[in-house]
Amino acid sequence: MKRQIVAVGAALLVLVGCAGNTSSGGPKGPAVSSPSGDSGPTVETTSRSVSGPWRAWTASLSSREAHGSCGSTAHQVVCATNSGGFVGRSRADGRITWTVPAGDHGNRAGLVVDAADERAVTGVAGRLRAANLRTGAQAWTHQLRTGRTYLALGAADGIVYALDAPDPFTGTAALDAVRASDGTPLWHRTVAWSTGEPLAAFRGRVYTADGTRVTARDARTGDTVATSPTGVECPHLVTGGHYLVCTGSPFSAGDTFPPMRRLDPATLRPLPTPRNTIDKPVRGVISDDGVLVLYEAGAEDTSAGNWFAYDLENDRKLWSTYATEADAAVAGGRFVTFTPVNDRTRRGRVLTIDLHAGPHGTGTAAPRMSAAYSQTRGGEHPVFVAPGRDTGHIVVMARTHGSLRSLPLP
Repeated sequence: MKRQIVAVGAALLVLVGCAGNTSSGGPKGPAVSSPSGDSGPTVETTSRSVSGPWRAWTASLSSREAHGSCGSTAHQVVCATNSGGFVGRSRADGRITWTVPAGDHGNRAGLVVDAADERAVTGVAGRLRAANLRTGAQAWTHQLRTGRTYLALGAADGIVYALDAPDPFTGTAALDAVRASDGTPLWHRTVAWSTGEPLAAFRGRVYTADGTRVTARDARTGDTVATSPTGVECPHLVTGGHYLVCTGSPFSAGDTFPPMRRLDPATLRPLPTPRNTIDKPVRGVISDDGVLVLYEAGAEDTSAGNWFAYDLENDRKLWSTYATEADAAVAGGRFVTFTPVNDRTRRGRVLTIDLHAGPHGTGTAAPRMSAAYSQTRGGEHPVFVAPGRDTGHIVVMARTHGSLRSLPLP
């Protein structure tokens, strides 16, 4: 999988013209899944509570989960299936604790897991579904009008945001806000949006990007409160930790890229930013304290490049390290990625680096690696699921042979 955008700390959902087709409710008791022909776990179970700390475990995924998405809270893992259903899993052993069945079909299932509001939300085949994280019951659903599909999902401060557009995408999208608890529509706005761009929501605002400019809207009303200046290029928006950074587009075929710019979340005006990128910016993550780690690679071949770390608050470059293209996350105050696939002695491992000290840190700030696992091989197209808080674990989702592995954070 070449690229996947994940909204961290914000829940983003896409709803278009669905206010008239809204229904709320669902099963009142614990959900029970229906039999299916999927490979992987076949145990069907009602919701059950789990006690004890986060532990190391390995669990198989059904084919529907492997073609969907997984997320996590500090208490459980939740996977959305490509049929629009949900599977909740124990933090202690990875076993299924509840399921919400569905019968739709899509190539991929978007997912946002909102721990504060106890909701998991997915969008498949023009239908938005929410499940109660605590009980495993379906919370509410929304159905789009024919010919539209959900493209991005998320939530913050009791509001779920959903972005949808015609299929195939024509350049015009819609952003809807609904109440996370019961799916009540709050507002609906037509927005300019570029394929693959993330949605971000924090501090009472929701942000969208159209490949040129960034727009901020009031979370309560949907009214536009700021737009980035016309002279500030923003082909791609990187978000995280309440930061917004514009970089060159990962999809650009050019040899030069616009300056990297940090934006003020209140005004969307540019702030001092450490440097311009030299190679193509491919993907990035931002920590809560403002460290951006950006993967940059050659314009013609992104399979090998470097991770560059920048201190956004103090306007300086921190460190860099060689890498091959891989997923990344921030967990336990460290940068988390996979070892290069062309490193024969270290490949197939989870690597963590102190965000400030970098690859040359010593003592408690020194880089650390996990053992090699089947799920962390490059050919498995592994991605990270970060439970957050102080669980001390990271979960790796392998797509080629669908499975999850929970392991102690190196």
